[in-house]
Amino acid sequence: MTTAELLEKLDFKKGNGLIPVVVQDAKTKEMLMLAYANREAVEKTLSTGFATYWSRSRGKLWVKGETSGYTQKIRSVSADCDYDALLYVVEQKGNVCHTGAATCFHNKLL
Repeated sequence: MTTAELLEKLDFKKGNGLIPVVVQDAKTKEMLMLAYANREAVEKTLSTGFATYWSRSRGKLWVKGETSGYTQKIRSVSADCDYDALLYVVEQKGNVCHTGAATCFHNKLL
């Protein structure tokens, strides 16, 4: 599927212009984080090969690692069956979480 075909299939309407992106480490298969992307963020991710998201708190595009240096190089991008969520498999450089943790899913509840 081409980039243009993927972008046309993605359903940004369900999430008011945003779709959730689950991020997985290519080596360990660990779930690293959940973020959101608008169409522009997905386009930039696909064109640059590095993960770009939409920051809901700042209201702007956010390239993972642009200030920390902890980048996410894209290895693969997959859409779910409804084309309303994405999975980025990445080569993670450094820690993921803003707390300094290796994954954002470090708060065990059960």
